[in-house]
Amino acid sequence: MRLWHHEMIDLLPKSQLLAQWRELNSIFAKEDRHILINYIYEYPKEHLFVYTSSILQEMRARNINIRTIDKMKCYFSDIDPNNIIHEPFSGHHDDEYFEICYFNLKEKFLRGQKDFERERFDKLEDRYKTIQAKKDMV
Repeated sequence: MRLWHHEMIDLLPKSQLLAQWRELNSIFAKEDRHILINYIYEYPKEHLFVYTSSILQEMRARNINIRTIDKMKCYFSDIDPNNIIHEPFSGHHDDEYFEICYFNLKEKFLRGQKDFERERFDKLEDRYKTIQAKKDMV
């Protein structure tokens, strides 16, 4: 179980995007606990709401059918959707976490994940290199 870095959602292969939606729905239903996602409970729910909204936005942009958002609506019924957070999980979704997620996806690409096209991986790699270049300048 993993929440991919919020800056790479638009670059995820379809299978990872769909799996992310399933994992989010599991969180909505059971408030799952797992070593890779426990940090989300240290943040206000608005962070997860913004993150989830970006997953839904990307799914819609790719014309992926979303059957229901009932669990999501129920889970977030107590938050103010107008409370805008620009970088969800900012203390956790940092450059190091991007790198961790990048190498996880790179391995999937190198091992031949069928729905991970070269063009999508190249864009991911470019974004990774941009982040690395910023770190090197500091």
